[in-house]
Amino acid sequence: MFCYGEDGYSIDISQKNATPKFPFTDKTVSAANFYLYKIIVRKELDNHLLRYGPLFNQYLVDMYAKIETERLNFIRNHQNKLRADKYIHLKDAVGRQDVKADQLGKLVVLPSSFTGGPRFMHERAQDTLTYVLHYGSSDLFVTFTFKELIDLWTKGDLFGNVRCHIYFIEWQKRGLPRVHILLWLENRISSDMIDKFVNAEIQNPDLDPLLYEIVKANMIHGPCGLLNKNSPCTKEGVCSKRYPVTLIQETQRGEDGYPKYRRRSINNGGFKVSIKSIELDNRWVVPYNPVLLRTFSAHINVEITSSIKSIKYVCKYVTKGSDHAAFGLRKTDNKDEIKIYESGRYISNSEAAWKMLGFYIHDRYPSYDYYRITHLDVHLENGQRVYFTANNVAERIENPPTTTLQAFFQICQTDNFARTLLYPQVASYYVWKNKNFVRRKQCHACILEVLMTNDCSS
Repeated sequence: MFCYGEDGYSIDISQKNATPKFPFTDKTVSAANFYLYKIIVRKELDNHLLRYGPLFNQYLVDMYAKIETERLNFIRNHQNKLRADKYIHLKDAVGRQDVKADQLGKLVVLPSSFTGGPRFMHERAQDTLTYVLHYGSSDLFVTFTFKELIDLWTKGDLFGNVRCHIYFIEWQKRGLPRVHILLWLENRISSDMIDKFVNAEIQNPDLDPLLYEIVKANMIHGPCGLLNKNSPCTKEGVCSKRYPVTLIQETQRGEDGYPKYRRRSINNGGFKVSIKSIELDNRWVVPYNPVLLRTFSAHINVEITSSIKSIKYVCKYVTKGSDHAAFGLRKTDNKDEIKIYESGRYISNSEAAWKMLGFYIHDRYPSYDYYRITHLDVHLENGQRVYFTANNVAERIENPPTTTLQAFFQICQTDNFARTLLYPQVASYYVWKNKNFVRRKQCHACILEVLMTNDCSS
C-alpha cells in the first residue's frame, strides 16, 4: 500500500503551528489525527489509499484499533490506581483491618468520557429518558441508514414542526451504519392522521410503478417462518419479528402503543408481490413513509409511537454494546474494565471510518449547549459510591464526598422553597456547584436538567 516507503505513525511526531514564528510545539501528533490525515479526501491530490477496495477496509479497521488502543492506554496510565466501592463497605473493611487498601473496591479504568464504553452508553440512555420526563412519549420512531434524513425533517418540515429529536448510530456486522431516531412533534399525531404519515401496504403497480418497485425491493420482510425455515429471523418455525401481520381494513390504535396499520387483503383492494417465486401480500410489508421512500429508495422503517416502549427499545438495543463471549485459561481479572472491553469489542470498517472522521454516534436536539442535564444520584444511606486510592482511603472514610441526594436533604432543612420541590425538580431552580445546590439567577432553558441515575458502573 505504501510503495514509496512513507513513514508510519510514531508517538514522537511533533505538532506544528500554522504561524511561522513558532512552528514547533511541545505537543505530539495523536494516532487519531495522523490517520485522519492519511484517509481524508483532497481535491488537489489523489489519495491512492482510497483505491485499494477491501484492503483499504482492513486498513481502516487495523488503524482504528491502534487509535482506540492509544486512548485506552492513556486512560490506564493516568488513573493513579483509582478504585471505587460503596461507602459502607469501604468503612467496614477498613474498620476490620482484614484487607489492604489496594485490594478494596473495584478498579475503575473506563470512565464515561470514553466514547462507546459501557458507562458512556449508560449515560446516553439515561439522557434519553430525561426527554420522556419532560416531553412525554415520542411520536415517531424511524430506522434508516443515511444521516441526510435529519435535515429533511428539520428543514423540510416533513412531519410538521419538530420539538426535539434523539438519534443513536448502530453499526451492523455487515453493511452501512444504521440510525435509530426518535421524534417529538409540536402537534401530536391523531388517529385520523396516521395513514398520512405511515403506510404498510404494497402500492398499485399501475398508478405508482416507481413506489411499487421501491417497496418490493426494500420494505418486504421475508419470506420467513413456514415459507422459509432457513431465514435468520425464523425461530422454531415462527418469525421472531412477528410477521406475517394480521390483515385489517382500517388503521386502529394498538394496545401496546403501536398502531395496527391498514393492511387490506387482495379481495378488498390490496396488492401482492413475488419474492423468490413466493407471492406475498400486505401482511409482509414493513411500515414506511412514502415521501422518505421515494427520496432515498432505501429501507426506512417509520412507526407511530405513543408508548415508552420505543424509548426502551432504543436505549436497551442500541446502547447494549457488542455481543461477545470470552474465555481464558488464566484467572479472570474482573477489576480490569479495559481488558474486559478489549476482549469483546467488534470493529467494522464502517464504524472505523465513522469514528476516525469524528462523526457523532449520538446526538439530540435541543443540543447539549442549549439544555444541560444534571445527573442526580440515588442511593441508600451510606450507600454512595466513593472513589479512592491506597493513599487517601483513610481521608475518604472520614470525609466522604457529598452527593446530590445528600445536598438536597441539607438544602430542604434551610430553604423553604426547596421543600416544595421534588428531587427531580431541583435542577430546574438550583445549580450544582462546589458540592452544594445554589439558587439559579435565571431559570430559562433549565427545565430539562432532570435525570436520576443509580450506580452507573453496572
